[in-house]
Amino acid sequence: MRCGAADATMEIIMTIIILSAIISLMSTQPGRKQLTHERIVATAARAIRRAGFHGVGVADIMKEAGLTHGGFYAHFATRNALLAEALEQAGQEGAASLAKGVASRQARGASPFRALVESYLSERHLRSAESGCPVAALASEMPRQADEVRKAAAQRVRRLVKTVGVALGCDGDTESAAVVAGQLVGALQLARALGDSVEGRALLAASRRALLAQYDTVS
Repeated sequence: MRCGAADATMEIIMTIIILSAIISLMSTQPGRKQLTHERIVATAARAIRRAGFHGVGVADIMKEAGLTHGGFYAHFATRNALLAEALEQAGQEGAASLAKGVASRQARGASPFRALVESYLSERHLRSAESGCPVAALASEMPRQADEVRKAAAQRVRRLVKTVGVALGCDGDTESAAVVAGQLVGALQLARALGDSVEGRALLAASRRALLAQYDTVS
């Protein structure tokens, strides 16, 4: 093969390699529409925990996301479809935040159950409804939603119960896990009703002590 022909062949090969790399990169990077979709869901996940399902509308969410109202239906068939996705997103965010708190406490020597209780019934969680557990933020409204949203809500409850079961060390004992999950959610809701105040914090502290005295078997 002549040198010029070899150079041309190599140039073609390098071009193919570069194009393949670009196509591969593009296929793994989220597109503009996906990024916009994710921004809407993230905004809705915060909004519903802050103001409830009925406290915000599609126009409010799109405005908060920095988008026009008219673009909503390019991403979601209905408002309920958005709410269902927002619940899932809120659940993932709340679980990640809780896991971070649990890991930090366990690193300091707390048992898994103590770490969970102290993280869930923390003063930080009391103040952080917008970024915390969606079950505590929305439980009273969940039964009155459309089927699609209720199914997503029920899944969040099940995952919370499972998380509690793991911390209790009785993953198969769903009854005890469900009881404790109910106590955690109820205590946080009552404390929030009292506000980030001496009363609210005292209620959290009393709830932590009661749960740990009854269920924390690790000395």
